[in-house]
Amino acid sequence: MVAEGEIRARLSWFDTAMVVFSLVVGIGIFRTPSIVAGAAGDTLLFYTAWIAAGLASLIGALVFAEIGARHPRAGGYYRVVADCYHPTLAFMLNWAQIVVQGAGAAAVAFVGADYLGPVVLPASWRAPHSLALACAMMLVLLILNYRGIKPGARTQNLLSASKIAMILGLAVLALWLAPRAHASEPVSSAPWVPRLASALVPCFYAYGGYHMTMNLGGDLKDARRRFPLAITTGMLTVIGLYLLINFSYERVLGTRGIANTQLVAAALSRAALGRSGEIVVSVAVFLSAAGFVNATILQMPRSLYAMAQDGVLPSAFLRVNPNTQVQEAALAFFGAMMLLPAFFLGSFEKLLQWVIFTDNLTLAVVASTLFVLRRRREGEGAFAIWGYPVVPALYVLCLLAVSARVATLEPRLALTGLAVLIAGWPLFRLGYKLFGRAPLA
Repeated sequence: MVAEGEIRARLSWFDTAMVVFSLVVGIGIFRTPSIVAGAAGDTLLFYTAWIAAGLASLIGALVFAEIGARHPRAGGYYRVVADCYHPTLAFMLNWAQIVVQGAGAAAVAFVGADYLGPVVLPASWRAPHSLALACAMMLVLLILNYRGIKPGARTQNLLSASKIAMILGLAVLALWLAPRAHASEPVSSAPWVPRLASALVPCFYAYGGYHMTMNLGGDLKDARRRFPLAITTGMLTVIGLYLLINFSYERVLGTRGIANTQLVAAALSRAALGRSGEIVVSVAVFLSAAGFVNATILQMPRSLYAMAQDGVLPSAFLRVNPNTQVQEAALAFFGAMMLLPAFFLGSFEKLLQWVIFTDNLTLAVVASTLFVLRRRREGEGAFAIWGYPVVPALYVLCLLAVSARVATLEPRLALTGLAVLIAGWPLFRLGYKLFGRAPLA
């Protein structure tokens, strides 16, 4: 039986920490090192970019931890912007995020299929097979989450644990068994400032995703106390593993080797363990992609729930199955937003630039709500980030600077991202006209 009602808290802090980990560690760490190395141009800037982006992302995680602790509601990503600014802006940002996250999840599933496909059918694998396998992955995960939020979380924990074991195992075995790369010449001799700025773009992509756990605030038990612990634990784990695996990439392949190898995880495992190791890691990367897609499916319908509460989406998105706690209409809608773009994806690099441009603009607005919540004294006694207001302000400026760098590198993609954001305004007005239960403010 489907009935409209409130979402009951069922996730533990460990469940949420695992969601944080899988939202961040998707496919990026297995593809972006090549882009980072090519942009950085030398070993020092390669590591500098990863460390700088990691520190900025940790600060961002703490900013969003405080926002989530002060404003622990289902659909918090949308709700906090609507409450602090205006529902129109909240809808525009969420609309863009739904488009970006749906297409991004489809892209990750596609890359996972590219890793696994040649292992399954090494002689006859073709592009149409990758599309079929990617769609099959998304459909299976949608069915699992349709059964209930707790089964979805258990699947998430299993996939996250396998991902941690894979990254640790690959890094340790490569450092132990693979020969060390010979010193290589710098990849680029261009001025270091633009090189570092360009390298930070894919790093931010690899570290991105932690903010989306705000949408699980209504599902987390004792959210005010446990949410900061969950998000910080997840991000510290990510930073440590990223530095370890990148050290392994650089030691075995060299900076130039990383820059010249798109599938760095496969190259690293081949150097350490031969063909059999490459096969094992390719399967593990596929599971990593599945973990990212599952985490996205687990949390995105909560945004649709909050938007329907404000009357800008049909009331069907408010219906929660009382037995499984699943928003069945919202889950089906987001499934379509993943499956449809799978047939129209471009290159991973272009998608990366577009996602980062739109994401960082959105994150800057959402992060700025912390200043409003503090001024209102909402959620007093909750977790508070150190260094306020300077540290949060620097984080917001960093996000805007990365978006500006993307705009200089890919102006057409930036314009497309802006067009998606602006399209949310007429959609919002149409939604209020058709479904709204309150007038526009």
